[in-house]
Amino acid sequence: MSKPPAPHGDSNAEPVREPTAEQKAETEREAMRRDSEMWTKVGGYMLAGPLLYGGIGWAADHWLGTSFILPVGIIGGLALSLYLIWFRYGSH
Repeated sequence: MSKPPAPHGDSNAEPVREPTAEQKAETEREAMRRDSEMWTKVGGYMLAGPLLYGGIGWAADHWLGTSFILPVGIIGGLALSLYLIWFRYGSH
């Protein structure tokens, strides 16, 4: 026959241990590192999108002899960057 579960006040139960100050500090450092990495990636996306699509727009303008594709590329790259950031970090 199985033994019934021990009540919450059982003296044989192992006490819950609080994390030490060192463990708390390590957890805080890890959280700060993750936040720093995230903001570095966000900044990279904000630069890469407009630069990449602006460069494609500049090349298309140069090749086609127009002058409107560069601004469209920059704005489109910025919009795509913002969408990627929202998709990766904002929808959780």
